[in-house]
Formats: sequence, C-alpha cells, structure tokens
Amino acid sequence: MKQLLMLFLAGILYTACNNPNSSTNEAAKDTAANAATTQNMNYPYTIDHPDYWENGSQQNTLNALNSLKAWENRNMDESLKYFADSIHIQFDGIDKIVPKDTLKAMFNQSAAMTKNWKIKMQDWESVISNDKKDEYVTLWYRQYHENMKGVKDSTDIINDLKMKDGKIIGLDEYTRKLH
Repeated sequence: MKQLLMLFLAGILYTACNNPNSSTNEAAKDTAANAATTQNMNYPYTIDHPDYWENGSQQNTLNALNSLKAWENRNMDESLKYFADSIHIQFDGIDKIVPKDTLKAMFNQSAAMTKNWKIKMQDWESVISNDKKDEYVTLWYRQYHENMKGVKDSTDIINDLKMKDGKIIGLDEYTRKLH
C-alpha cells in the first residue's frame, strides 16, 4: 500500500514539474522571449537610433483613420478637423509646410478631378519614439478611383502621418499606380 501511495505521489510530483502551464515554465518562456528581443543585433546598415520605436497611441490611429474616412466620403471639413493649423506635406514633387486652408484646397481639387473613390484598408500602425518626442501613424491601403471621363484605376498608398497632441502635423504619402 505504501509503495502504491509513493508511486501515486511520485506521479503527481512528476506531472506538476512537467506541466507546460506552470508559472515556472511560463516565466522561463517570457525570459527567453525578452532576451531574444533585447539582444544586440549586427545590422548590415547603421542609423542613429536603431530599434527606436514602441507601440503608439490608439487615439492617434483613430484620429488618422477618421480623417481618411471623412476624406473618402468627400467631407473635407470633417477630414481637416484632425489636422493642425499648419501641416508639413510631402507628396511626389511636393515638400512644404502649408496652412490648413491650402490643404483643404488641395483636397477639394483632387475631389473635383475624381468622380468617385473607395478605400480598401490593408493595415495601420501607431508608433512613438522611445524618448516620446515623435509619434507617427502609418496607413497602408488601396484606393480605387474613377476620373471624370469614367476611367477606373487603383493605387497602393502608404501615408505616414506625424502626430502631435492628437493632431496631424505631417502627411508623407507614397504611391504605386496599379493597372
């Protein structure tokens, strides 16, 4: 009987020590994961601040997405309420700081040349620098559009939106035309 009891206790002890859900095993996994993410990497290129970003504000993401959705719906006033009074814009061939009125005129001009457009969002990410000085929201999406002559086309777009106090202070756009 004692042997059966000892065998039973040994089995329980063995199971407890090898339980994949035990806190000891979980702590070891967390330590290994943290070590993997904090090790020094020998990158083939150098920059001033490698591995400089962490997850940013969800509110910034919401503001950026609300602005884009309002633009998609051709509600330029609603879109622009998420922008600061002056915005550093960078598009193909344009790199300047403009007041919100100028950006509104640019938005309205693009709307006047386009019969309709539709956005299919692919992904987004909000980041903040480790020193908390720079915040960005990046949006990846495909824009389907039709010009006034009825010609349909699509473009892959990446928007890097620099944020400050919940407002867009920079808009950097990269495009790739699709056919």
